[in-house]
Amino acid sequence: MTRSITAADVEALADALSACADALHRRIMKAIRDKPPGGAAPASVSLEQGISQGAAQALFDNEVALRQRANRLYVDAAVLAAAGLGEPQRVLLDLVAVAQRRIRHASRLKDVIGITADMLGLAAAIAAGKPEHVPAVADSIKEHYAQLKESGAGERTEGSAG
Repeated sequence: MTRSITAADVEALADALSACADALHRRIMKAIRDKPPGGAAPASVSLEQGISQGAAQALFDNEVALRQRANRLYVDAAVLAAAGLGEPQRVLLDLVAVAQRRIRHASRLKDVIGITADMLGLAAAIAAGKPEHVPAVADSIKEHYAQLKESGAGERTEGSAG
């Protein structure tokens, strides 16, 4: 019996691809450092003797492609995780829109830090595939925003600079 692929499975694959890209990058850099000074890399197939600029560029292109695929898988994992969210997507998007506005207009550093911490908490709950945590995080954010609005903090007044 096969089980369905979870967000954690997709994220694990993305992690593995990222690790592969990291290993490829280290290998390319080692081959570049191993190239004899002042001379072209030998036409040998052995990376131990260095690497030509063209071969290095081709491998760097592969590294970038691996990272792009891994990043796409991270997005796919987030989409899978978000499918089970306890809060409607519209509510979450509204919270993020409020955060963007408050960040643009906040006059106090502590308010900007608090708002960004809220958004990081929300993103972490989603990315971790913990949809059961999202409603509590969203409620906490709503409460924080209500406190900011009540105190008049987090928003510039008409006459303030910034």
